[in-house]
Amino acid sequence: MNVSTFIAKRYFTTSKKKNFIQVLSWISMIGVAIGTMALIVVLSVFNGLGDVLRSVYHTYDADLKVVPKTGKSFSLSEEQLKQIRELNGVSSLSRIIEDNAVAVYRDKQAVVQIRGVEESFMETGKLDSFLWRGKTMLREQDQEYAVLGAGLSAELGILIESDFYRIELIYPRNLRPGALPSTNSVRRLRVKPSGIVSIDAAIDERLMVVSYPVASRLLDYDNRYTALELYLKPEANTSRIEQQVASIIGEEYSILDSDEQHGDLMRAVKIEKLFAYIALSFITLIASFNIFFSLSMLAIEKRRDMAILFAVGATHKIIRQIFLKQGIIIAFVGAIFGLVLGLSLCYLQDRYGLVGLGMANAVVSAYPVKVVWTDVLLVTFSITLITMATAYRPAILASRLNPIEFLD
Repeated sequence: MNVSTFIAKRYFTTSKKKNFIQVLSWISMIGVAIGTMALIVVLSVFNGLGDVLRSVYHTYDADLKVVPKTGKSFSLSEEQLKQIRELNGVSSLSRIIEDNAVAVYRDKQAVVQIRGVEESFMETGKLDSFLWRGKTMLREQDQEYAVLGAGLSAELGILIESDFYRIELIYPRNLRPGALPSTNSVRRLRVKPSGIVSIDAAIDERLMVVSYPVASRLLDYDNRYTALELYLKPEANTSRIEQQVASIIGEEYSILDSDEQHGDLMRAVKIEKLFAYIALSFITLIASFNIFFSLSMLAIEKRRDMAILFAVGATHKIIRQIFLKQGIIIAFVGAIFGLVLGLSLCYLQDRYGLVGLGMANAVVSAYPVKVVWTDVLLVTFSITLITMATAYRPAILASRLNPIEFLD
């Protein structure tokens, strides 16, 4: 142990009667501990929320989704579709048509997002995972059915058990320039509600799933579609299949995995996490100003000690290191306590759900948490940087002491 470390530890562990400087040092440690704990807990909550969103959307979304880079709809050749189906790891695929239309049910109406799917989509059982009432059925004999989101069902006042009412879907035709609107300006189709699903509040407010032929007739897409969804086997290599599909369809299309299909939402979570990290780091920096004040006052109190050290041959570097290490010890002890408290709270929250969401229909009952060790390293780095920043100035001032002024 070198001289600067020994003296810094002695100043920190001195057993004499507590004075104001030591009290300030303890306050500094508590501030660092609280800041560290808050950083660990908040970052872990954002990680947990991200995982919950991924689990919900991954259950509903396709493993891979092909969409055009330009335009709204597209069409692949039968040969291309066959090549994709025969790829090792591809379980099935479904052409998807998505567009907005107006739905009228009894005396109520709403703008809905029509989602036309093929039977291969229904066979994946994705809707069954979120079924709330009724059945996930889109066609039976000559009757066409629709599965609605819970929010849309409530808005339209859907009566699943009733056989008397149908949902009328309305979509405008493409009019020639100069043509006047008339009763023939819109397409109309009637479907019967068969089931209600609850996936996510944002999705449930507008979702209406119908069969692919119904969507194609209503929206006049002919043999075009807005997306091609691929469902993979559990052991499939997603990255490899993505590359193989890209080589088949060319560069005019984007191939999205589950996260990329909700890129805006995932980016929003990451941005919120970043801003939370910056805000809490700033609060920790403010709390660490106590380290600056305590070291400044310690430098004033220990001027005679520093003068003696200079007299026996200590250099300015050694004096500077004493106060830097003193600040590091204060921050290190506070950070250790903060890490232990933060990780303990995350463990208890994950195991026992101490803090609930307070939402009856939430996917999870309590705030989800997930500790990512890169976050722990990031917090440790932040605390170290903040400590060095707040301890540097007092250390410089102490090293500039004129020893002659304080020697008797």
